[in-house]
Amino acid sequence: MANARVTVHPEARIDSIEPEVHGHFSEHLGRCVYDGLYTDDTADENGFRDDVVDLLADLEIPVLRWPGGCFADDYHWEDGVGPQEERPRRRNLFWAQGRDDVPEESNAFGTDEFLQLCEEVGTKPYLAANVGSGDPQEAADWMEYCGYDGDTELADRRRENGHEEPYEVPYWGVGNENWGCGGQMSPEQYAREFRRFATYMGSMDNLMLDYDVDLIACGFEGHDWNHRFLEELASGRWGVDFPLDHLTLHHYYGRAMTVSESDEDDYDELLVEALEMDYHIERMAAAIDAVATTRDIGVIIDEWGTWHPEAVPENGLEQPGTVLDALSAAAVLDIFNHHADVMTMSNIAQTVNVLQCLIETDGDDAWARPTYRVFDLYAPHKANEAVTTTVDTPTRDVERKDNDLPLVGASASVDDDGETYITVTNLDCRDAHSVEIEVDGGVSADDVADAQVLFEGQDADLEVDASNADSFAAEELDVDVDNGVLSVDLEPSTVAAVTLE
Repeated sequence: MANARVTVHPEARIDSIEPEVHGHFSEHLGRCVYDGLYTDDTADENGFRDDVVDLLADLEIPVLRWPGGCFADDYHWEDGVGPQEERPRRRNLFWAQGRDDVPEESNAFGTDEFLQLCEEVGTKPYLAANVGSGDPQEAADWMEYCGYDGDTELADRRRENGHEEPYEVPYWGVGNENWGCGGQMSPEQYAREFRRFATYMGSMDNLMLDYDVDLIACGFEGHDWNHRFLEELASGRWGVDFPLDHLTLHHYYGRAMTVSESDEDDYDELLVEALEMDYHIERMAAAIDAVATTRDIGVIIDEWGTWHPEAVPENGLEQPGTVLDALSAAAVLDIFNHHADVMTMSNIAQTVNVLQCLIETDGDDAWARPTYRVFDLYAPHKANEAVTTTVDTPTRDVERKDNDLPLVGASASVDDDGETYITVTNLDCRDAHSVEIEVDGGVSADDVADAQVLFEGQDADLEVDASNADSFAAEELDVDVDNGVLSVDLEPSTVAAVTLE
C-alpha cells in the first residue's frame, strides 16, 4: 500500500520555468577555472578542456556566471584581455588557485576566454561587475568592450583581440555579496552604490547596445537587509522605476556535516536546510512586492548548494560528490518549479571541482557527479509550464533543526504539446516509499511514455570517482497503473521522473 501520494493538476498553471533556473557558476577558486574549465595541456586550441566542454554542452546549460563570487569584487577586467603573455599577474585576494594554496591570478583566463567558452558550450554569459573595489566607469567600459558594435577604442580592442562581433552579454551583476566580501556595506550604502553603477551600466543598452541588458542586485539571507535595500533604492529620483531587473541571494547548507563522519540524522538535517530555500524565495518575493510594486523584478539564487567542512580554502573548496548532495539538488529544483512565477535564474556552486560541482577532473579524466545526473533528469522541465503539485507524505521530526522533513517531494510541468513531466524524490535515506501519482483526469498505461530513476541501490554517502561515475546514470523505473493512478516504489535516496503523453 502506498504511504505517499502526489497529485498533479495540469490545468493549475504556475508560470513558465525559465531555463536559466538550471544555471551554473564558476569562480577563480581552486581548480574550477584552471584545470577545470581551462588548461594549457589540452588538444583544444583555445585552451578549454574538451572533456569538460562536452559534458557541459551535453547538459545544455542555459547560463554561466563568472568571474565570482568574492573574486569578482577585486577583479579588474582589463587585466585579463589582450595577449596572454602581456597580462599582469595579480593577487587573488580571497582564494587560492589550484591545490597549492597560492593566492595569485595569472589572468590567462579572462573575458574573451570566458565568452568564447560560453559560445562553445552554447550558454548565455552572466558577468559580475566589480563594485567593492571598482567604479562605474570600469563596469560601463566592460559592457562597451563586450557589446558595442561601433567605432570606439574599446570596441576596436575587442576586435583586435579576436572577436569581431559583439558578445551580447545579457546578464550583469552589480557586485557580489556587497554586505560581506564585496565591501561590508549596509543595505542603504549598497543601494546608493547600485544606483550609481546602474546609472552608467543601465544607460548602455539605451543607446550603445543592440540588445537588452538585465541588471542584477545582491541580496542577503537576512531579509530585513533586502527590504531596507529596496526601500532606499525606491527613494531615489526614479523611485520604483529604477532599472533593477533581478534580486539575488546565496544559500549554502551542510556546513556542519562532514560526509565521512555523518549518519542518517545528519542527512535529515542537511535536507531540511536545503528545503529552507522555499522560505528564502518567499521572503524575497514578499520584499519585492512590498516595495517595488510597479516593477517586474525576478528572484535569483545565484549561489547555492552544499558546503561541507571538508571544503576549505587550503584545498580549493573541494569536497566529495555524493548521492546525498544530488538528492538535495533535486529537492531544491522542485522548489524552484513551485516558485516559477518569481524565479528567473539560479546558479549552483560551482561548475567544476569546487563545492557541489557537477563535473570533477583529475589529470586527463573528467566525469559527471551525481548532481549532474539530477540536472540531466530535470532538464525536460526547462521552458515548460510549472503546474500545481500537492504531496501527501509522511514526515520525520528533525530535532536539531526543530522542523519536520517531508520524506517525499515532487514537482510537475507541462510542455506546449500537453506532455506532462513529473519528478518525484524519496528524501528518506533510510527507508523505501511506495508513491501513488494521481493526475487530474486520470491516466492509462498507454500514457506513460518514459520512466527513469536515479541512485537505486546506492547509499546516500556513496562518493563518485572516475571508476564508478557511470553507475550513477538513470535506469528504467517500473510504473504500475491501476484505476487511472500511477504507482512507483522508490528505494531510499532516489530520484524518479515520469513522462506522460
